[in-house]
Formats: sequence, structure tokens, C-alpha cells
Amino acid sequence: MLKTFFKKRVKGKGRRKIEEQKKALSFHVGFQDQLDFITYSGLEEHPDYLKVDNRYIKTLFISGYPYTASSGWLNHLINFNHNADISYHIEPVDATLALPKLNRKITELTSTKRAMERAGKIIDAELLDPLESAIELRDKIQRGQENLFQVSLYITLSCEALAELNRTIKLLETVLATRLFYTKSALYQQIEGFQSSLPRCDNQLAQKRNLDSSSAALTFPFISSELVHESGVLYGINRSNSSLVILDRFSLPNANSILFAQSGAGKSYTAKVEVLRHLMQGTKVIVIDPEREYQQLAESVGGTRIKLSVRSKEKINPFDLSVNDPDSFADHIQSLTEIISLMADGLTSEEKSVVDQAILKTYKKFGFTKKSKKKTRRNKKYPRLFDFYTTLKSLKQPKLVKRLQKYTTGSLSEVFDEHTNIELDNRLVVFDTKDLPESIRQIMHMIIAGFVQNQIKTDICKRIFVIDEAWLMLEHEESARFIAGMVRRARKYYLGVSIISQQANDFLSTNNGRAIASQSSLRILMRQDTTTIKNVAEEFKLSEYEQRFLLTCERGEALIIADQHHVAVKITASEDEHPLITTDPCETTKKK
Repeated sequence: MLKTFFKKRVKGKGRRKIEEQKKALSFHVGFQDQLDFITYSGLEEHPDYLKVDNRYIKTLFISGYPYTASSGWLNHLINFNHNADISYHIEPVDATLALPKLNRKITELTSTKRAMERAGKIIDAELLDPLESAIELRDKIQRGQENLFQVSLYITLSCEALAELNRTIKLLETVLATRLFYTKSALYQQIEGFQSSLPRCDNQLAQKRNLDSSSAALTFPFISSELVHESGVLYGINRSNSSLVILDRFSLPNANSILFAQSGAGKSYTAKVEVLRHLMQGTKVIVIDPEREYQQLAESVGGTRIKLSVRSKEKINPFDLSVNDPDSFADHIQSLTEIISLMADGLTSEEKSVVDQAILKTYKKFGFTKKSKKKTRRNKKYPRLFDFYTTLKSLKQPKLVKRLQKYTTGSLSEVFDEHTNIELDNRLVVFDTKDLPESIRQIMHMIIAGFVQNQIKTDICKRIFVIDEAWLMLEHEESARFIAGMVRRARKYYLGVSIISQQANDFLSTNNGRAIASQSSLRILMRQDTTTIKNVAEEFKLSEYEQRFLLTCERGEALIIADQHHVAVKITASEDEHPLITTDPCETTKKK
């Protein structure tokens, strides 16, 4: 019909009129196409939820408020780590209309009070508190100290499954009930509730509550997150309000931390700032340094740098023991089995059983057994890898013996088949593994971690164990499982394990990697790219704002998640600290 209509020949004013109609119609069609693009494809209404574009949506409103309010009383709602839209509607109430209603309410409560007094009944707080509040509010409004507002507070939750939505709602109701907030579902009014939550300033649900200006002001969630512990160390400047971010990781549920950042974001700089300030407080620090980034720091503070290479004089014996009690001995046997599995490029279940038997026989030859509870001495002679190799040959395992030959009688015998000649008696000990070949670096990292784990059991004190480029240890199941176990047990020995990695996807894609992340109360997230942000956001329940921040933040900026606190921070070092920790080639070249 439209095509036929526009094909008619019309002259003069009639033709101009048709042209105007065609323009208006084309605008309407284009505008309708745009609306189709931005609106939802379908809506399904139920009494207590909506289904929009295959997502389940439910709107709740705050029906009960606490009697007294304090600053940040809605932090539990704002920090709720689920997909929730929060909508405020605040409307001023004319004082000339509010005062007559207040006076009438005061009269009703006063009359009820007098009737109860005449009847000899006990007047409880349920009557006295509202009466005192109403009188106080009336006096403040008359003096111009307070104004009255009607406030509506709505929460719209959305999930991909109805069961997940119901679980989230129960969790939200529990969180709010702890602060004496009570919610109700917008039953048979879900569309009105959904529209009231949209940024259209349209309060169709109209569930209002009268609040004075002081209480209404406290409902605003626009307050900056702060993270200040009295006994902590300075991490940097809060980007929201320029306050100091001072954190004591040992006051959290556990002292473990993870640090994820892409290359060049400043992760090693951040780690060294933390290490230096913990050293000032007397905390001992041990570092695995595969890129020689802690050399300058160790030299500056008088620390010990143990340079491990094929020809280095410093040696670590994997069979070294710190204390020979049954529990530690059993753990040590399992750690040795994992190390030998790495050397042999993996072990079958049968081979693991044989290795376990060979380790026990080797220790028995040197007077160590799983039933012995005597403490070992540092000068006592321990078995070496060659002794284990000899025992393994006696068990007639030619294939396994051949796979271990290069570590015992071959080119790498001087690396792993020697007695330990190092101590962890300095406040800062750095294991430099840069000169080790890539093929054996992971094995050495695991031996170092096992050596550190043995040592901390005999000398329990406040320590931090930093594993830089930790993704190297997650490449194989054996080393990943060992580190995950060490992180779980660290709290028993007053130890905080710091895991630093730039491969966030590889880290979070494994069960052991996620276990390490879940056992770390302190998470430091620096700049991410588009390939890693999705996994990071899902793992740590980041908001859209936090995701954008991690994609666009500058070098040295980070999002710190300490237990339930999320703070954006700029990592800063003083003028005296900066030269000790920087590895920027531009700056180091200028010094030379």
C-alpha cells in the first residue's frame, strides 16, 4: 500500500506534502529499528519474578529500617558481590504538610501513654521511643534544623537460573537482616518494581518511608572505601579520597596473598615495596627470584642472596630434614616423591609406590625412621639423591633408574646430589635462579620451597615467602599440588605466602591455582588485558567499575581486596625507597 501510494503522480503542494510524509515515515522506521536494537526481545511476567531475555529478574524493596542509623549503614548492601541494581527515590516533603501529621501522631501516642498509665500498665520502649522521636523531629523541623523526605529503596537482582536467583535473594535477606533491614518482594508488581529500578526517575512501585534529612543523608552509599590497620604497613594512596592504605596481612584470616598483573604493570615493584616495609617491622622474608629483580634490594638491606646455578657453590639437599617427627617426616616423604616425579617426567601409581618404598629404605640406612621422634641436628649426615638412586637400583627398577641417571651420575649431579651448605638466618634471603637452565628451574623452585617449609617448622616466627613468576610452578601437577598444600598450612607456622604471576588465565584455569586464590585473604590485582579480565572478574566477583579500572589503570595502580574490602590504590615508594627497588632500564642506565 505504501509503495502504491508513493508511486502516484502528484504536482504542486500535494507533491511537497507527500515528500514530507515520506521523510517523517523514514525517520519513524529508522527510529523503530534503533528501539528494536536496544530493547529486550521478550518479557515473561510471573507473580514474584520476571524473565527478560532468558534472565530471571526480581525486585525487592526495603520495608523495615533500623531504629538508629550510623555512617555507612548500607555498606553491606553496596558491597554485596552479586549482580544487583540499587535504586533510590528521594522526594522532599513540605514542612507545612508534615507538621500537622506529626502533631496528630504525637497526640495519638501521648493519649495511648496516658491511658496505659491510668490502667497501671507498664509502658515499654515500643511506645516511648516513637513518641520521643516524633517530638524531637517536630521541634527540629520547627527550628529549621531538619527537613522531611520520603525515601524508596529498591534492589533488582538478575541471574541466569531461577534456582540461583532464589539462593542469591536468601543470601541478600540474611546480609540485610544482620543490620536490621527487612525486605519484601514486589508481589504482582514486578513490572512496576523493575521500571522503578531503571534510571528514569519513575517511582511506580511507590513504597515510601519518611526519613529526616540526617537519616536520608546517611543512606547515600557514596562514601570512599578505607583500609587502615593500626599495625599494618603502608601500601599506597587511596585513589578515591587520597587517604593512606595501611594493611596488616597477618590480621586477616590468613596471611597469604596473590598478585596478578600483566607485564610492565609494576607487580615486582609492588612486591618489593611490601617486602621492604615488612623488613622495617622485623618480619623475615624469603624470596624465589627467577629474574634477578631483588638483587639490588638484598644488597641494600644487607640480605643474603643465594645464587643457584649448575656450577654454584651453594647447594640444597632435597633429602635434608629439619625435624624428624612422624607428621613432618610423612609430609617430607610426599614432597620428595613429587620432586622425583618432576625429575622423572612423571610417575605412574606403581612407580610412586616404589619411590615411596625406596625413600623410606634410604632414610632407614641413615638412622631415620617414621617412628622416630628425636630431633635432628644440622651437622648430622643426611642421605643424598645418589643414596636413593642406589636403593632404587637394588629394587630392580631399570627404567626409572635410567630416567634419574642424569641427576645422580650425569651432568646435573653437582646441582642436586650435594649436602646442604646454606642457612636461612638472615632477615632477607633471596634465592636467585636466573642462571639455571629452564629445564631444571622448576625442579629447583620446588626443592627451595620444600627446604623453606622444613626450616620454618623448627623456627616459627613472622615470615613472608615470596614466589615470583609463580606460573612456572603451576605448569606441572606435582609442583602445583605442593604449593597449594603449602599455602593451606602456612597459617600454622606464622607464614604468609605471596604468589606473584602475570599469567592470570593459566593460574585460574587449574584446580590448584583456584585453591591457592581461595586460600589467600589478600588479593592485589593490577592492570589486566581483555584476554584475562573475564576470568579475573568471575573469580573475584568484580563489579563493572572495577573491571574497567583494571583495564585502564596506569602503571603502579592496583585494586586491593583484603577479605571483604575493595580499595583502588596507587602504590607509592619514598625517594629513599625508590632507588632500592626499581629495575626500570631507563633509571638503571642513567645511574651507570
